[in-house]
Amino acid sequence: MIDLLVIAPHPDDGELGCGGLLAKAKAQGQNTAILDLTRGELSSKGTLAGRAQEVKGASSILGLDYRGNLGLADGNIADVPAQRSALAQAIRELCPRVVIIPCESDRHPDHLGASRLGAAAVHFAGLRKAEVEGKPHKVEQLLFYPGNYPVMPTLMVDISEHIETWEASVRVYKSQFEGEQVSQTVGPSGLEARRALRRYWGNLVGVAYAEPLLSPLPFLTTIW
Repeated sequence: MIDLLVIAPHPDDGELGCGGLLAKAKAQGQNTAILDLTRGELSSKGTLAGRAQEVKGASSILGLDYRGNLGLADGNIADVPAQRSALAQAIRELCPRVVIIPCESDRHPDHLGASRLGAAAVHFAGLRKAEVEGKPHKVEQLLFYPGNYPVMPTLMVDISEHIETWEASVRVYKSQFEGEQVSQTVGPSGLEARRALRRYWGNLVGVAYAEPLLSPLPFLTTIW
């Protein structure tokens, strides 16, 4: 059984979105996992073989208990029956307690598609009569992590003690920063900008670094 499962449209999305949270959960003794939906074959940077090696490196740094890939076509993620059943089956096999998926508000079509697909698959995984292999499994909590668009978070996770682990896991994806000075990039997709955002979120709640999440329902107690 997996405590925390992050569903990512492409390799590196899970780390960029909530790698600090994954590191924190692992440090607390929880079982953690990332399920990539595609191999990122449409990316203008890197090769499939190279990205696969980057995935292994990042997974090792985060200490993931499981890293899988659903093998969907990059650029074609959508809530359609075949993809929904495949993801619901994976959820049944992993039995996650908490699932975190991309926010629907995003400029990337695959991120939008992954959000809708993820929410539907979480629902179908718990339906006894759904045409999905395996025993029904209901997750305790479904959360959303932001991508390229700003959000108004409903939950902040203090990752101050794990910010370096987060950065190390992202730095493994060298192919995605080719031609950039990774440590000094301040553009919207740069590593420094992503770190600065975590510093900003942390400042709002009185800690050094934080990662924002959104919940469709209010919390009775916090998870982390």
